[in-house]
Amino acid sequence: MSENQKKIWITGASSGIGKAVAEKFAREGWKVAVSARRKELLELLAKNENIFSFPLDVTDRNQIKKVFKDILEEFNDLDLCFFSSGTYEPKDEQSIDPDKIKNVMKVNFLGVIDCVKAVEDYFKNRRSGHISIVSSIAGYRGLPNSSGYGPSKAALTNFGESIYFDFKKFGIRVSMVSPGFIKTPLTDKNEFPMPFLKTPDYAAEKIFNGLVKSKSFEIHFPKGLTLTLKFLRILPYSLYLFLVDKLVKR
Repeated sequence: MSENQKKIWITGASSGIGKAVAEKFAREGWKVAVSARRKELLELLAKNENIFSFPLDVTDRNQIKKVFKDILEEFNDLDLCFFSSGTYEPKDEQSIDPDKIKNVMKVNFLGVIDCVKAVEDYFKNRRSGHISIVSSIAGYRGLPNSSGYGPSKAALTNFGESIYFDFKKFGIRVSMVSPGFIKTPLTDKNEFPMPFLKTPDYAAEKIFNGLVKSKSFEIHFPKGLTLTLKFLRILPYSLYLFLVDKLVKR
C-alpha cells in the first residue's frame, strides 16, 4: 500500500448506493473500509484487494466506536467518511405507526449522528478530513405515504447543514448527498413508477466526482428530477400542497 493512498470509511455498504460507491473508490485506488450488518455481503466485497470488511450495526453506539477504532488501527488514518446506512419499508409508511417510525429514525437519523460523533474528535484533532452524509430528495418537503422515511431524511439534511459551520472551523468538509430514485433493494419495494430511475453505478460516479472533484456542499442527481423538487421546495404551502395533491390524484 502506498503511503499516499487515500482512505475512506463507508457505512451501508452491503448493497445499493453504498456498495457501488465502495467499488468505485476501490477502482480509483482508495483503501476502503466497508460496514453494514450483513457480514457475508461485506466479505464478498472484501475480495477486492482495496476493500476491507468491518461489520457494524449503526444502532449500536458502542459498536460504532469500536469499529472506528479498529479501522484506525488497520488504516492508520482516514480521509473521508461516507455515511449511507438506511432503511425503508413503503408499506409501513401509509399509516402512522410510531414504533416503526422510531425504528426508521433510529437507523436513518440517529445511527448517522452516532457515526459522526464517533469520528468528530479524530477529524477535529487532525484539522482536516471530509464527512459526507447520504440524505434524499424525499427530505426536501413532505410527501404522501412517507411518514417515517421523508422526516428522517429531512432531519439528516438539517443536521448536515447545522454541523457544517462548526466543522468548517477545524478545516473539515461536510457534504450532503441527495439522490433521486436509484435502483436498489430499497427502491425495489416501491409500487409506483419512479421517474428518472438510475443505476447504483450512475450514482457512484456522480458521488465520486462530487466528493473528490468538487467542493459542493450538496451532491444531487439526476438533475432533471432534483431541480424540479428544489423548485417545489421554494413554493408557498398553498401552491405546493395544491400541486402535490393534484399529482397524487392523477
